[in-house]
Amino acid sequence: NSSPQFTTSILYDPARKKEPSQSFQTERDACLSYFAKWNEADQVDFVEQLLSRMCHYQHGHINAYLKPMLQRDFITLLPTKGLDHVAENILSYLDAKSLCRAERVCKEWSRVISEGMLWKKLIERNVRTDSLWRGLAERKGWIKYLFIPRPGVTHRPHKFYRELFPKIMKDIEAIENNWRTGNHNLQRINCRSENSKGVYCLQYDDDKIVSGLRDNTIKIWDRNSLQCCKILTGHTGSVLCLQYDDKVIISGSSDSTVRVWDVNTGDMVNTLIHHCEAVLHLRFNNGMMVTCSKDRSIAVWDMTSPTEIALFDEKYIVSASGDRTIKVWNTSTCEFVRTLNGHKRGIACLQYRDRLVVSGSSDNSIRLWDIECGTCLRILEGHEELVRCIRFDSKRIVSGAYDGKIKVWDLQAALDIRAQTNTLCLKTLVEHTGRVFRLQFDEFQIVSSSHDDTILIWDFLNCSQKDEPSTTTTPQALVQVGRSPSREYSSSSAAGGRAQPQQETDDDDAY
Repeated sequence: NSSPQFTTSILYDPARKKEPSQSFQTERDACLSYFAKWNEADQVDFVEQLLSRMCHYQHGHINAYLKPMLQRDFITLLPTKGLDHVAENILSYLDAKSLCRAERVCKEWSRVISEGMLWKKLIERNVRTDSLWRGLAERKGWIKYLFIPRPGVTHRPHKFYRELFPKIMKDIEAIENNWRTGNHNLQRINCRSENSKGVYCLQYDDDKIVSGLRDNTIKIWDRNSLQCCKILTGHTGSVLCLQYDDKVIISGSSDSTVRVWDVNTGDMVNTLIHHCEAVLHLRFNNGMMVTCSKDRSIAVWDMTSPTEIALFDEKYIVSASGDRTIKVWNTSTCEFVRTLNGHKRGIACLQYRDRLVVSGSSDNSIRLWDIECGTCLRILEGHEELVRCIRFDSKRIVSGAYDGKIKVWDLQAALDIRAQTNTLCLKTLVEHTGRVFRLQFDEFQIVSSSHDDTILIWDFLNCSQKDEPSTTTTPQALVQVGRSPSREYSSSSAAGGRAQPQQETDDDDAY
């Protein structure tokens, strides 16, 4: 018997294509001649008819043939058309990781990135949009090589910026690690005087620290030498709160007055008398000032000029008090909005931004609230005494308490309901020997003041040598002012009544 015959199908293999016959070549050339005479629509229709009559294997071959024809290296092609700037603009939208990969695609891509100074542009974009990058640029000095150079300063070559970027990332990683581990460089200002027993309030910038003391004075300290360069006298009681801008310093005191000072000369230009007891906190912003007092009142002032300030009700206020509550007020209509209940004892401090309120209390706890619905999102526990001051940014919460400790908390983790409570406190800083009254912080440092008559500067930027910190932030406070809960608000403070018996009698016993 002869063996059975099997029909086999052979895949279409262009490598095995036979030499075309003469008749095929003639007919093909005729078809191409006709094809060339048709318009584009007719040509497409003709090709579609051909494709519909082909088998699957032929489609595979056509696909492999068309794929490289459909690919276009536009970054390489654009410069050949005199459109280098378009190629540079396209690549300028890449992040660092993508830009690093792009420059390895080919020599032409690398040339476009280099000649377009795209690493420089990436650094400039980060400096414009990120305060951490901005602060690093100023402190490390490489900001002078960005944007439009100052007279006498020229731009560095592309290689400089390419090598600078990973150095910046290394600095940022080191700063974040220092915050997590508490590694810092500490500078100390001793404010002790014959009558002083505490630094109640402070605010700082690149050049100075302005502090309010129990000895009734405001002292201004030089940031470079850490020496007192000016003393403002006029209050007859402890200076409990202050804020300044580029024109004035405004302070509140246990003498029940609010005083306005010229920030440059230190001259007192106005005294505001309204409250009948100690002015505990104040805050001004965009022509409006809020003050709050131990007399349990909150006053809103219209600041037409440093010498003309009148009471004025407008905008939005959040207040907290020794009655254990936080109250939200619509001051444009003078209507009460809601009460945030939860603290077990009086509230000594708060800050809010967007929808988030963070408060500290004499029940030793910190609470995070949603201002829109009034719910408590998280309770942070760890301080052993009254939480006196609190600040937060997009990454962390920093709190100071009567136990003399400053704690750094992970804000993003605190807002995550899945995060374990025991992981929220990143670090506890212990250097003050008395109650912590006030603190501010930015990406690089914490500046704190205490009952121990010291101001401490905790530098997380460079722990091996003392760098000069900067970035002005506003003083911590408890009553806050703003136009709507969708914006970041400035703050001032109010607390009425005594929240906790004090071991020592001083002007801070309102809390």
